[in-house]
Order: sequence, then C-alpha cells, then structure tokens
Amino acid sequence: MSRTGIIKTAATAATILTLLLSCGASKKSSSAEGNESVTASEETSTLFSADSAYSYVARQVEFGPRVPGTEAHRQCGNWLTEKLKSFGAEVTEQTATLTTFDGTRIPMRNIFARINPNAEKRILLLAHWDCRPWADNDPNPEKHSSPVDGANDGASGTGVLLELARTLTATGSGTGVDILLCDAEDWGEESNDESWALGARHFAHNLPVEGYMPSAAILLDMVGAADATFMREYFSQLANPALADQIWSIAKSLGHEGMFVNRMGSAVNDDHVELIKAGIPTIDIIDYREGTGFFSGWHTASDNMECISKETLGAVGSILETYVKKQ
Repeated sequence: MSRTGIIKTAATAATILTLLLSCGASKKSSSAEGNESVTASEETSTLFSADSAYSYVARQVEFGPRVPGTEAHRQCGNWLTEKLKSFGAEVTEQTATLTTFDGTRIPMRNIFARINPNAEKRILLLAHWDCRPWADNDPNPEKHSSPVDGANDGASGTGVLLELARTLTATGSGTGVDILLCDAEDWGEESNDESWALGARHFAHNLPVEGYMPSAAILLDMVGAADATFMREYFSQLANPALADQIWSIAKSLGHEGMFVNRMGSAVNDDHVELIKAGIPTIDIIDYREGTGFFSGWHTASDNMECISKETLGAVGSILETYVKKQ
C-alpha cells in the first residue's frame, strides 16, 4: 500500500471519490456511533483464541521474509493453503507473473478459501501475506536493502484470518465466509499509488466466481502491534459507512473502544481500494496512530515477533467473529 496514511493531493482524493461513487459504493450518511447493539453474552460466546492466532503469525515469520519469488514465500504459501484445507475450507489459488514498478517480474499467488461454499450470502475477509522486499524505513541505512520479516505488516492479518477459519469451521456456522490472502501487496514505491496492491488488483480483475459480490468485505492490515489504534479509514468510510458502524459498535460492546477509536482517521491506499474500484465496498481495519502514523516497526528490520501483542490479535479476532455470527 501507499503507506503515507494521508491524502497526498486533493486530486488523488477527488479521483478516488469519483471511483467510489461511480462503482455504486454506499453514499448513505451514518452516525459515528452506529446502530448495532451487541449483548454482553456475545463476548463470552466467541471461540477465537489469541494464543492460536499468535502461533500462526509466528509460524509465518519462521519461514523467513515472504517476498514473492523466494523459497520462504513458496513454502509459506504451501503451508497456508494446506492449513486452510485442514480446517475444511474449499481452497483455490490464483497464480500469475506480474511486473512491479521497477520492472521486476514476480510470481503472484492469491489464496482464496471458502467456508460453507454453497451459502448464497457471502462475507469476504482479506489480508496480504507477502513481505516488503526492503526495510527502507529503517533508521539504519545499512538495512535498507534487506527484506522485512513482516510479523505485523502481513503476518498479523493472515494469522487472525487463519484462526477465524478454524473457529468458524469448528462451530459449523451456516454463514458463507470467503477468506482471501492477497499476494504482492508490498512491492510498491512511495508516491506511486498504482505500484501497490498488485495481488488485490489481479483478484478484482479476475473474480473467482462470476458475478461475485459479497454482502460485506473487510480488510485486515497491521492488526497485531501493541497499543494499536484503529480509526475509521477515509476510503472505507466513503465506500461502506454502515459496515464501519457495525464493526466499531461491536468493538465498543466488547470493551475495545480504546483500541477501536470511533472517529475518522487518515486515507490509506491499501488492498481495499482495488476492491472498491471493482464495485465491492470494502472497509480497512488498519493500525494508524495520530501524530506518529504507522507502528514504529513499519518497513523496518524491527517488524518481528517482538511487535506482536496477543491482546491486539484477540480483540480484532473476537470482533470479527462476533460480526460474522450476527449475520
């Protein structure tokens, strides 16, 4: 993604807004508080295990940086596919060779898992699983050419979705849930919006099911750091304010309003923008802190398991599990 966390120019904001409106994204106004209520009993009914999610994050990191074209990327992709299958999900892959902004040809591998594939109503949950090829934000210039472990920026969202796949299949929920693990998100160049989210763009242009239109779509990115702050992302709010209302209302009901701060945050060019352009109104749950921006390990050699908080993983996972069960 273009990780500035701000609208860089008015022209960029206007262009995205035009795309959002032209693709039929929701234009309804909505209150910041939302209108969904959740009972206290729903918190205790969630099966999401923060310990399990943490172990899935750690396992990804153990493979090494999952940079497209590397052996770590290949092995981790195999593991992700087999893990989802072991939960009983129906798994397919999208593969292609893509060209990055710097002319590099890379193998892309999107992993698409379906839970209750025959259910007509679908919820799409997604995250990216690849890693930044360079720690170009590290304070030590000698590390700028080294790849990033991506514990938070990549593995955290994927770890939460793996645990959700486990809990949803274990409970036999009748809700149709699709999990998309996007590849080739992080091989981008600052100030070049089109260089990011290549896997999500490929998915949006090559939908795996004809006429695919989930009833809701939620992206997770950087959802594992301690002291995370999740505010309403700008493009998400334009695209699907009602869905944002529901998620932030559930967060409050479960006691996570200190983490899920219910006010407008910044604009981030992330995987969700590619889906929004394709007519799928998607929201982005992403850690962005006022005054400081992304977490301190972003695009540095410090994005390792020391960044990861079980509390944050557990909060995000329980909110999403509650949301899915309410559908």
